[in-house]
Amino acid sequence: MSILIKLGNNIRARRKELELSQEELSFRSNLHRTYIGAVERGEKNVSFKNLCKISKALNLSISDLTKGIKS
Repeated sequence: MSILIKLGNNIRARRKELELSQEELSFRSNLHRTYIGAVERGEKNVSFKNLCKISKALNLSISDLTKGIKS
């Protein structure tokens, strides 16, 4: 499984844990909903800046969001 898919799975799991829709996460992170979906599916290589926005919107540190991901 690729790093991007693992990261996307972690983002999706946290979003669902918080009972947020992709639309709500996109609003909170100021990113487009289709971008959030592509990141969750591992289709987009998320920038560090956008990863910071997503982690803040999910109330989770980047290190917790990337836990279990090895290169």
